[in-house]
Amino acid sequence: MSDQACLLSVKDLRKDFEIRTGLALKHELFTAVDGISFEIAPGGSLALVGESGSGKSTTAQMIIGLIKPTAGEIVFDGKLWSKGHVSRRERRLRARQVQIVFQDPYLSLDRRQTVRSCLSECLSLHFDLDAEERERRIQELLDQVGLDERHARSRPHALSGGQRQRVAIARALAAEPRLLILDEAVAALDVSIQAQVLNVLADIREATGIAFLFISHDLAVVQQVCDEVAVMQDGKIVEFGDAESVLRHPENPYAQRLVDSIPRRGWKPKRGFVTSA
Repeated sequence: MSDQACLLSVKDLRKDFEIRTGLALKHELFTAVDGISFEIAPGGSLALVGESGSGKSTTAQMIIGLIKPTAGEIVFDGKLWSKGHVSRRERRLRARQVQIVFQDPYLSLDRRQTVRSCLSECLSLHFDLDAEERERRIQELLDQVGLDERHARSRPHALSGGQRQRVAIARALAAEPRLLILDEAVAALDVSIQAQVLNVLADIREATGIAFLFISHDLAVVQQVCDEVAVMQDGKIVEFGDAESVLRHPENPYAQRLVDSIPRRGWKPKRGFVTSA
């Protein structure tokens, strides 16, 4: 993929953590992400899939700047994001480009705010809008995620899990990012609500052209919204390809076990392998 056709480029990305062990408080090196590389084109969608501890969320946190990489490069729209001090102004500019939706929206939403207040605050942070323009944009965001005026007046405790996640998605979209990272964004929802939120995400991607980085432990989930899949194990990418190929003909043994664990008609789980959340 050429630089002009690439929105996000991750090259040889690595993250090591020092952990204390034993009574002597010795330090050991733990490699959470081990030299991974991938690219996402404008409007593209990639799923990072693997069990807990495989390095998926650590990768996302490095991309958005919460964690500094030990080595490697993160390049967004031709600009190096992985090195050097980042000013407050630059952090805000990056937040306009990349937003993230976490697994539990109840922890990330302010319980004191109504949905309207939450979205209004985000819009005021990123854009200079008058009251009428801001209200019009709030209505657009609510429509995009399938919520209405009744939900706009509500606070998080009065919403279901699926509705709260829709609010979190609307809040992320308020910045008009070019890349949306979804870190286990539907893992805490039951299957029927999960399907509804995935439909919302698919519609948003089609309508806006936004790119997705979808992080999940569940291969069955990602096929609905992602074009490509990277399977991670122990910090490394062990399988990469278009979603259909990975799901139909996985080559790596670990990827094969993940595919075998997808429920289907007549399916029975194989002993000795459980996909963890």
